[in-house]
Amino acid sequence: MIKKVFLFFFLFNFFNYSYASIENKIINNFKKINNISFNFKQTINDKSEEGNCIIQYPKKINCKYNNLKKKLIVSNGNSLVIKNQASKGYFTYPLDQTSLGLILDKDLLIKKIEKLKAKLINEKYYLFSVQNNGNLINIFFDKDSYDLIGWQTEDIYQNLVVTYIFNIKKNSIINKKIFKLPQPN
Repeated sequence: MIKKVFLFFFLFNFFNYSYASIENKIINNFKKINNISFNFKQTINDKSEEGNCIIQYPKKINCKYNNLKKKLIVSNGNSLVIKNQASKGYFTYPLDQTSLGLILDKDLLIKKIEKLKAKLINEKYYLFSVQNNGNLINIFFDKDSYDLIGWQTEDIYQNLVVTYIFNIKKNSIINKKIFKLPQPN
């Protein structure tokens, strides 16, 4: 009898998972993530930049660009600082007024995805087009792993910005001090 009950629950759960919507699979995978570190390639028009980032949910990020300007992006959950370490340029923005604010707000992103239907692109990834604060953000998830693999936005100058992320590591131990906003020089 116990074997039959176990078999029933196993088949029931397998059947439910197999036929769960893509959106639910992506959401369930995303809910398990507390932080994510990755390398990225970002293209703005025809110009590409690379670097690495750490996102700590909710709303914290630290990105270091591998370029001559040594750009640094940091959010403490409220503000977003972009610092050009070579020329000492320093800009602060309210996080919720940036398109990155949605990417960093896992709960809000999940609520938006729950109302959308994924589009399969090139048999490789799923696309969600999300409206937030008047901005359209295209968010991409891997077809097989359901992991976040990038996003597409417009910057404040209406340039197309495409960010592709790779070498993803989830739920690592992170030093929380990296989310302290850098000070102007």
